[in-house]
Amino acid sequence: MNATEPRRRRWRIAPRSVRARTALAAASAAAVILVGIGWWLHHDVYRQGTRIAESQAEQQVWALVDQLNGGVLPAQKSIVLPYEVVASGRRTAVAYGGGMDALDPGTRHVLPTPSEAREPGVLTILPLRIPERGSHSRDRLGLAGGTFTVMFADVGVGQLSKAKVAALGVASDAYLRVYVVVLPKTAEEIARTTDLLLLRAGLVGLVLIGAAVYFTVRRSLRPVEAIRVLTASVTANDPRERVTVPATGHEIAALATTINSTLQRLDDAAAQQRRFVADAAHELRSPLTTLLASLEVALAYPERTDWPGAATTAARQTRRLQALAEDLLLLARLDTRAPTSDPDTVDLAALASRLTEQYPLGERPLTLTCDSTEPAPAHGNPGEYERLLRNLVDNAARHAAHRIQITVRNQDDWVVLTVHDDGPGVPTEDAERVFERFVRLDDARSRDHGGTGLGLAIARDLAHRHGGTLSLTPRTLGACFRLRLPRARTAAGT
Repeated sequence: MNATEPRRRRWRIAPRSVRARTALAAASAAAVILVGIGWWLHHDVYRQGTRIAESQAEQQVWALVDQLNGGVLPAQKSIVLPYEVVASGRRTAVAYGGGMDALDPGTRHVLPTPSEAREPGVLTILPLRIPERGSHSRDRLGLAGGTFTVMFADVGVGQLSKAKVAALGVASDAYLRVYVVVLPKTAEEIARTTDLLLLRAGLVGLVLIGAAVYFTVRRSLRPVEAIRVLTASVTANDPRERVTVPATGHEIAALATTINSTLQRLDDAAAQQRRFVADAAHELRSPLTTLLASLEVALAYPERTDWPGAATTAARQTRRLQALAEDLLLLARLDTRAPTSDPDTVDLAALASRLTEQYPLGERPLTLTCDSTEPAPAHGNPGEYERLLRNLVDNAARHAAHRIQITVRNQDDWVVLTVHDDGPGVPTEDAERVFERFVRLDDARSRDHGGTGLGLAIARDLAHRHGGTLSLTPRTLGACFRLRLPRARTAAGT
């Protein structure tokens, strides 16, 4: 067994489902909260119980003082808390009870006698250690050897009558003190009982919370499972399957909507890819068919073949294949969306002017002019900008009747370049369709002179690659393509 096997086994023990993990997490969080609440309640209940015990002890002190002031010795069984009444000059306790008898205060008082009198009516609270004496079997309260909070108050013997002093059995000059022991047992028992109730309620609550969260999450995740099943059924051959959007409007509905949008985009991309492959095959087939037919006829009838004409036809079709292959490779590169590395600053006005001077118009009576008033800098690749502008001019040259006008202007933070021809123009309904790949609006036009149908698509992709836009601007005469690119800031800040 390798070193990772124990880790894998521990992982298998842990719950894997989302509902089980969520229930466990909720129960754990609830346990932490309940422990904190229980800790606070324990201390609060103990504090309240201690206050109740101290209040009972205080009441008992003043009740004993009132009895002694009346010259009456308290009965042992009438008092709940342990108490002892001691007097100076006397070895035994004056009175005791409430469990103090287990320490045999009748033989010798347990708590210390006062060495001086304190002002009557003043309650004193302090911790005292109870000595170990007497029979431990009778010490049901566990007083012997323990330190307890004790409350005491003095009785003014000098203010009592001789008959009361005699009834109490103390000397007229003695100091009389009443002790009451505060028992924490009551507070501890209340706190212990509360702890047990909280523990039972907490365990039951944790089980109920875990079960409620488990089944709630399980019910909430049913649409997710349905989404998973339907998504798993989507294949390349049938990408039209869509998931059901719940009518609840919560996050799962948003997830289903997003998945449907993603599937729709994938379906559209797959359809576009299939159309692209079919169109590319069709475009490649046309020059290949022409080239093959020309060569086969020449080989079949070599003595009647115009070999220079056949070579010219073959060269023309080969150039067309080469141009189509280059366009397809460029589109494949643009589809990767690779960012332009280390872009240069290109003056589009100078580029348009140079292209105007060097563009071959051939034998057609066309006029190509460029109108620019100042430099128009833009960041990007010079070769790609030249390809973009050349594609626009090529398209205009194929459709123009007499004139092509290139205009370059700076408009705020943008460089705007337009290519306008005086041809038949583009119908409004086809304003976006002309940018699709392999689209030709003039079906009657000869394919040898009509281009590949990729020029405008490549031009728009190049514009988007450089953060710009390419659109068709409505004109009453001819077609006008408008290119907008972010303007580059020069060193002078213009």
